[in-house]
Amino acid sequence: MTNSLKQMMEAANAAVPRLTPAQTREMIAGGDVLVVDVRDAPEVEQSGRIAGAVHISRGMLEFRADPESPYYDKRFARDRTVLVYCASGGRSALAGKALKDLGFERVYNAGAFKDWAAAGGAVDHPIEPGV
Repeated sequence: MTNSLKQMMEAANAAVPRLTPAQTREMIAGGDVLVVDVRDAPEVEQSGRIAGAVHISRGMLEFRADPESPYYDKRFARDRTVLVYCASGGRSALAGKALKDLGFERVYNAGAFKDWAAAGGAVDHPIEPGV
C-alpha cells in the first residue's frame, strides 16, 4: 500500500506531540534533553540554531540515532528526551516519527525555528559552514 505525504504527515503529527516555544523552553530548562536541528546546513548557517542544539540534517538522523549504525552519535540514548525542530515543523514531525519508529519514547516536535526566535528563544550565532 502506498502512502502519500499527507498521510505520512498525519501519522507523524499523531505520534509526535508538537510543543510551543514556551513548552520547549520549559523542557530544555528541565534538564537532560537532546535538542536536534534537522534543517539543512545552509539554513542553519544563515539563521543560527536553538542555543545548545546539535545539528543533524534530516537525511542523517536515523544513521546518527541507531546504535547499530557506524555513524551512531552517543548523545542519542533511547531513555533521553529528544526535541526536534526545523524551519516550519514538517521535517521535524517526520524526524520525530522516525525516532519513535527506532524505539525512542520521549520525542517531541519543537516546531519551527522562526517561532522559537520570534518568541525570544536563545539562539547560537554564527555556526561554522558545513557543521
